[in-house]
Amino acid sequence: MSRAARPGRADWHTTRMGERMRQWTRRRPSPALVISLIALFAAMGGTVYAAKRAKINGGAIRVKSLPGNRLKPRSIPANRLKPGVLSASPAAGAPGVVTGLEVDEMSLGQVPEAAHADHADTAQSAVDAETALNAVNAVTASKVNGYEAGCVPGTELFAGECWEMSASNTALQAPAAAQSCAAKGGQLPEALQLAAYSQQRTLDAGDEWSNDIPVFSGLNTYGVLTVSAAGQLNSVNSATPKKFRCVFPLLH
Repeated sequence: MSRAARPGRADWHTTRMGERMRQWTRRRPSPALVISLIALFAAMGGTVYAAKRAKINGGAIRVKSLPGNRLKPRSIPANRLKPGVLSASPAAGAPGVVTGLEVDEMSLGQVPEAAHADHADTAQSAVDAETALNAVNAVTASKVNGYEAGCVPGTELFAGECWEMSASNTALQAPAAAQSCAAKGGQLPEALQLAAYSQQRTLDAGDEWSNDIPVFSGLNTYGVLTVSAAGQLNSVNSATPKKFRCVFPLLH
């Protein structure tokens, strides 16, 4: 064969490329396959999207499909539990249950509330002790709530009050005698008490005023009981001068 009749290198390469193009043309996927692949990818993408967007709630869970050990602790409120599901007091002898019969009380420490109770007992004891001490001190106290306790010199204790041991030096009308006692923080004694006191101390021979008014006749006209040295009672006009003695409270 002559040199001009043999195929050249460029012709061979062109022929080779043409064969590859024809092979690729023969292997090109059909339109149906392309559509199926598109539908498959779309379906898979939609499922992933739905899984990402979807939320699982109680309505999506079938009843009794989850065991208790698959739930997160404290994830279910008490009002969502069926009444009677939780036992208030587990039965004795149940696995993992410890009863009081199996606990040595001496091995337990003191709870904070018990410690507070001890302090409360101590505090109460202190209050009682203070009260008792105050009671003892009150017997011999010279002051009560800032007031002097006891009878001052020249007076003595009688019927729960301090009585002047002697009658006044000057005789006064009943109103003036009452004012004189009030000015000293006291008052005239009651008639029956004055009569009783006459058995302990001798009264003035001319009778002494009491603070009892048995007779009232009109404006500034009334009678006042007096007590004699013998302890006898008499009604005398208030304008008549008489001696008197005052009585005072224990606290002054």
